[in-house]
Amino acid sequence: MITTRALGGGAILRRFAGALFWLALAGMFLAVAGPSAAEGKYGGSWGLPDDYSTHGHKIDKLFYVILWVTGIVFVLTEVALVWFLFKYRRRDGRKAKYTHGSTAVEAVWTVVPAVIILSMAFSSRALWKELKQDMPPDALNLKVVGEQFAWNVLYPGPDGMLDTADDMLSLNIMHIPVHKPVVVTLTSKDVIHSFFLPEFRVKQDAVPGMTSQVWVEATQTGTFDIACAELCGLGHYRMKGYLMVDTPEDYESFLAELAEEQEE
Repeated sequence: MITTRALGGGAILRRFAGALFWLALAGMFLAVAGPSAAEGKYGGSWGLPDDYSTHGHKIDKLFYVILWVTGIVFVLTEVALVWFLFKYRRRDGRKAKYTHGSTAVEAVWTVVPAVIILSMAFSSRALWKELKQDMPPDALNLKVVGEQFAWNVLYPGPDGMLDTADDMLSLNIMHIPVHKPVVVTLTSKDVIHSFFLPEFRVKQDAVPGMTSQVWVEATQTGTFDIACAELCGLGHYRMKGYLMVDTPEDYESFLAELAEEQEE
């Protein structure tokens, strides 16, 4: 027979739920106030790629919060599972005892996860608004069109506007100036692609028939990967581009060279 014992009005589970709540809060604190957040440096850690954007460290902090909370919940849940398997294992000569459960315990383990999830949702709302809704008004505007299996990068021509006859095209190479906000308008010619800049914490689907926007401000010059993070066909593995972060002078030189190529 399987042996169980009444839990004293659910006292054990209430203590477990309380510990879960406080440890989850401690995990959120460690993620926010840990070394990465406190130093405020643009550097990768915990296996993440280095960060070269002005807002990447904010995304990393949110990632750490979720990692700590879910990690703590996972460990405590597995420990509780093993403990219950051992404590209420079958024992000769002891009968199983039916218990209806505890309404208080059920309320606690419903309310505690809800509070934790809502706290993370509200804390991330401001960051979502900053990254997805409040585009910098003084930003440089570019357009990226995905297709199987390449990235078409469009720059405004002499009129300073996109989607006009003098747009300039660069294939699989996107140039942006350092320390300058850049708004990228995304769309696709054929299937869903995903525009992914790992070192800048930018990832956004490019969907046929609609446009979406992301923005980035680079903190360092260099050459970085543009990846497609969506399985977009048999040639998906070949869909790779490069982001070239230039000094303002090099960026102007690139635009001049690109304009000459368009005229030929």
